[in-house]
Amino acid sequence: MMDRFLVSLTFVSALGTGLIAGLFFAFSAFVMTALSRLPSEQGIAAMQSINIAVLNPLFGTVFMGTALTSVVLTIFSFFKWGEGDVVYLLMGGLLYVVGSFLVTIMCNVPLNDVLAAVDPSSTEGAEVWTRYISSWTAWNHVRTLASLAALASFILALR
Repeated sequence: MMDRFLVSLTFVSALGTGLIAGLFFAFSAFVMTALSRLPSEQGIAAMQSINIAVLNPLFGTVFMGTALTSVVLTIFSFFKWGEGDVVYLLMGGLLYVVGSFLVTIMCNVPLNDVLAAVDPSSTEGAEVWTRYISSWTAWNHVRTLASLAALASFILALR
């Protein structure tokens, strides 16, 4: 019974990391580039709107739910250590929790908070936007790679 549960949880975690990796990839591949090409006032306003819209139950369930399942898989990996490909559960769980979830909370969200506090039409807003684009995108690349690596690890654990 536990093995079936573990397989199901790994499968759900793989789906969650895949969805999140795709979202982060889209921002790294073209969304931030498109926003950076807009006048700063428009780019700030668009990103402020995105940062409000993302706070919804569907995204929250996938993002937080995947963090929760990743933590559970990480814990299970210690109890199942030495069995099969359990190292991939550990790697996948840690990659998602540290490289995606914690990077978001500790790096991207504070940058979003700073951006939310500026007036898009102000000189300060333009300065914040220039720094924001660079820093936020760099941390997003980290989240993208970590989520993709977590997805690959969960897939390897399922074979």
